[in-house]
Order: sequence, then C-alpha cells, then structure tokens
Amino acid sequence: MKGTVNTPMFKRIVSLAAVGSIAALSVFGLMSAAGESTTALQAQAGGALRYQPNTAFAYGEKLTFSVGYKFITAGYATMQVSPKPVEVADRPTYEVKFDVKTTPSFDKIFKVRDRYATYLDADGIFPWRFEQSVREGDYSRDFSANIDQRKHVARTTEGAFEVSPFVHDILSAFYFTRTLDLKRMKKGQSFRLKNFYGKKAHDLRIRVLGRERVETKAGTFDCVIVEPLVVEGGLFKNEGRIMVYMTDDDRKMPVKVATKVVIGTIDCELVSYSGVRTPIAAKVN
Repeated sequence: MKGTVNTPMFKRIVSLAAVGSIAALSVFGLMSAAGESTTALQAQAGGALRYQPNTAFAYGEKLTFSVGYKFITAGYATMQVSPKPVEVADRPTYEVKFDVKTTPSFDKIFKVRDRYATYLDADGIFPWRFEQSVREGDYSRDFSANIDQRKHVARTTEGAFEVSPFVHDILSAFYFTRTLDLKRMKKGQSFRLKNFYGKKAHDLRIRVLGRERVETKAGTFDCVIVEPLVVEGGLFKNEGRIMVYMTDDDRKMPVKVATKVVIGTIDCELVSYSGVRTPIAAKVN
C-alpha cells in the first residue's frame, strides 16, 4: 500500500469510503411524508400538528459504524439521540446527531469531520431545526434551517422558502422512516418520497430489494434491504447504487450500508449499539 497512498485513485477510494458512505447513511434524508396515504401521516384538521407512533427508537440510542473499502478502515460514524428531550419551538424534541470522521492515519490523506443535527418533534417525528457542518479535505460547508412547521416556511442560511407540511431534512427523514411499517412490503415494491434541502425539494423512489441475514461486529441480524433510486436532479446523483440493511423488526435499526461504485463496494457496518429499545427481535446472535 505504500506505493499507492499518494495516487489519485487511492485518494478517490478514501474519499468514497469516508464521504460516499456518509451520503449512503443519510440517504433516507431525501424522504418525507409526501405521497403517504395513512391517517397517521397526514395533518389533522385545522392545521394541527400530527401524531406519528414511534416504537423504533428512544432517547439515548447510540449507533457506531465503521466505514471502509475492502480491508481498509477509513473512518467511523455515530448516530446518536439525546438522552432527554430538548425544547425547540416550544415543543419537546429528539436531538439527533450524526458525526463522521476519518481515522488519524487517513486524516493525512483525506480528512473528514462532518456533523449533521436534527431536532425531531417528539410526537410527530418531523424536524423543527436542521444543522449541517461539512469538513472534507479542503471543502467546507455550513448550512442550517429553522423549519416553521406551523406556517410551512423554512428559514435557512440561503434564504426563506415555502415547504410542504411536515417536510423533512436529510437526517430526520431516516428516523421517520424507521417508524414506518416495512414488514408488509415485498421484494420489488417501492414508494416515492420527497424532502426539502438547500433551495428546493428533491424526489426519490425507494425500492425493497428483499431480505437477508447480515453478520457484523455488533451481531448477526435478519434485515430488510432497501435501495434508493435516484432521479434526475437528486442529491446523490452518480454516487453509485446504495443498499441499506435495516433490522426486519419494529426497531428497523440500520446495521449496514453498501455503496456499489466502479471500483467495488464501500461498506459501512455497525460495530456497536447502546440505548436501543429492546428487544431487537431480528438479532440472531
């Protein structure tokens, strides 16, 4: 490997492993309640806030992932829910943070320090605020949005924009998706979703690929596999195929994300978890 660490291809591999998998983990951020038909996902009469049942995650949940390409570990990612409610817009919320960083040895090649944060309404599982801090090599980006879910306006660092009811950000929607019933969906079925990011909405169709048993350092789990089908203008266009493995039970805990690109497959695998709702019925051992 000494002869390849400074090559453009190797740097591209590290970039894809650390950054591509970031995109893969947060791919469900393209989702919102748009297009869903169940009563629980719709606004109540008179513009009242909705109620969305949640048996998937709880305060204090922490998931840690390793990010790598073949035998190379490029970095680690953590998804963590605050241990207690945080008040935003006079509402109790789940404060959810998603942090990604490369290992010290890879910092010299391609340093990544990314953080995403969302504040989910404890009853409706929709966001009141979103924050993004991206530090990838020489690239940096900071973005934040205060989402007025009563007036349907997102006030961001790039301006104020009208949004659809209960619109999601790129992190909140992943947790919202965990509250949905995926058990009834069969291989080949799909659903279309939407979110607001930057200055406009993005569309995405999610297809169920099937079910598979997955072995990770955190254990072996029976999983449902879903694939986001990126459409023209989508946030992750040309990033390659992304497959998300979630426990096939009420928790729908993510245990693996595989990103297929030209050079192979980049994996993001669960190495530890704590504070989860128990039991995890899909865990085999």
